Order: sequence, then structure tokens, then C-alpha cells
Amino acid sequence: MNTAKETVSCKIEHHAMMFAFLAKRAIEICGEEGKQAILDGMTVYGKERGARMAARAIAHGDPLNTMTNQAYGEWKPDYDGQMQFGTLRTEPTLQTYISKCAWCEAWKKHDITEYGKLYCVNVDNAVYQGFRSDFVCTPTATSMSWGGEQCEFDWGYPLTPEDVEALAAKKKDLGTSCMKDFNFHTAHLKDTISKTLIEKLGTNGQKAIDLALADYVDTFGQEYLDVLEGAYPEEV
Repeated sequence: MNTAKETVSCKIEHHAMMFAFLAKRAIEICGEEGKQAILDGMTVYGKERGARMAARAIAHGDPLNTMTNQAYGEWKPDYDGQMQFGTLRTEPTLQTYISKCAWCEAWKKHDITEYGKLYCVNVDNAVYQGFRSDFVCTPTATSMSWGGEQCEFDWGYPLTPEDVEALAAKKKDLGTSCMKDFNFHTAHLKDTISKTLIEKLGTNGQKAIDLALADYVDTFGQEYLDVLEGAYPEEV
């Protein structure tokens, strides 16, 4: 691999803006049809992420439950303090919150929250349902990207004191072994959303993709698009 290419590392900001540019261009060209295509694409994307998490849990011999769903996350913040999140309660159902979000900050920085916020509509639930199809993650507050104070989620099942201990142990055991970098995540998002836009919108979908990628390159540089080539899917 080209050594220079290896030094190019996408962050959450690149991931956030890849989505926002695709959403902006799809909606500008196709209106409500474009918006629905973006939402459909995000559901597919989330379920693909959840399915990968489930496959890893099964490969480790772990059951698919709320505890393991929390343990097998695929990403981590770019640096300490970039995100703030935690637990509101563990019983009778697990409820969590996010009070500082790098995606929201990226959209605000680039004045594109109007489109970026569509990312938040169903992504958490889609990932959860990709992990196990009968699971439902319910937002219990207006998300920050839509003007709320903080994002809050109800995961539908409790974490018993034993589960909390098991989760801490499992996270320690896994470390970062299941984490993917944002070259991978940005390439995955680009791939899945693009496929959905072409499927739903045809030539207008391809036009939206071309314009969005031009926006992305104008913002970050060609190298941050080139680095996505071959990053997803992973070679087996």
C-alpha cells in the first residue's frame, strides 16, 4: 500500500460530512423522495453495522442480548473528551444518554445540521435491530441535532447488576479488537448510502452522489476520498 495513503486518517468529522453532503444533494435534487431515500439508506447502513456486531459476538460464543450489544461497539471517539455519554439507569430497562456529540459539532461547524440531523432519525435503532431483529431502541428525548438538550435512549431490556459486571469484564477483554477506524466507517457509509440512492432515485441518485463527493473533496481534499478506496468491505 502507498505509505502516504496510510497516513491519511478519516475522523468522525469526515464520516459526519460524507453523510450530510449526500443528504443535502439528494434532497436538493429530489425533494421528499430524496429525503426518504436517505432515511432508507441509513436504515440499511445501521442494520449492516448491527449484523457485523452480532457476527462477532457469535464468533466469540456470546449470546445476542442487550449486554453484548453494548460490548461489541465498532467505533470509539477520535480523542478523550470528544464525546460525552453515559447511563441514566440500568433497570427496569437500560437507558443511556449522549450530551456531547462529535457528529453534531461537525454539522454545526460546517453549517449543515439541517441535513446532517437526518443521520440521527433511526441509526441507533437500526444498529440495534441489525444486532437482533426483535430489539427496539426508543429515543426518549429530542436529539441534540434536532434541538434537544441531550440524546436519550431506552434499550428495552434491563442490565442486572450481574450484567453490569459482565459488561465491564467483556469490554476489558475485547479492548479495541472489534473497533473499526473511520476510513472503514466512512467508506461503508458512502457505499451503502450510494447504493440506496441509485436504487431509489436512479440517475438523479448518481447525480447527487457525484455532487456530494465533489463537496467532500472541496472540504477535505482528494486524499480523504482516495483513502476510502478498498477500505470497505474488508478482505476476508
